[in-house]
Amino acid sequence: MSLLMRVPPNLVQSIRAYRAPELQKEAMRLGHHFLYALCTNALTKQQVCARIGEQFFFPKPCSKNFDALRNCLTEVIAEAGPQPGFIAVLDQLPNTQKFDKEARETLLDVFRDAAEFWAEKKVPFRVFYSFEEPQSPQPVGWVGPHAFK
Repeated sequence: MSLLMRVPPNLVQSIRAYRAPELQKEAMRLGHHFLYALCTNALTKQQVCARIGEQFFFPKPCSKNFDALRNCLTEVIAEAGPQPGFIAVLDQLPNTQKFDKEARETLLDVFRDAAEFWAEKKVPFRVFYSFEEPQSPQPVGWVGPHAFK
C-alpha cells in the first residue's frame, strides 16, 4: 500500500504524521525526485531562499528571491525535460521577526504555484512542510549564561 495513497498528487501541506525518511523512501519507490531543505537557523527571506536553493541543488540565481525560486521550480526544471514527479520537504521553516507568518505564506504560495504548474503537466508535485518552534523572547535585562563564566 502506498504511503501517499490518500494524498492528492499536487498539493502543499503540513508534514503532520509523515516523516522525511518515509517520504524519501516513497519517492524512491515511485521513481520521483526527493527534494529536502532543512531551514533551521535561517532568519530572513533571502536566507530561506538560499537554503532551499542550496539543499535542492539549484543554481545560485534560482535562490535569490521568491520569484527566482518559483521560476526554477517550474520553467527551469520543465526545460530540463520530462519529469517523473516530485516529493519535497521544507523542514523547520523559521518563525522569526524577519521571516514572519506573511513571509512563510508567500513561500508556501510559491510552492502552491509550482504544484499547479506541474498539475497542468500531469506530473505529481507534493510538498510537505514544518515550522520551527517560535523563539521565546528573552526577559528584559537577560544577559545570557556567558555573563557568568
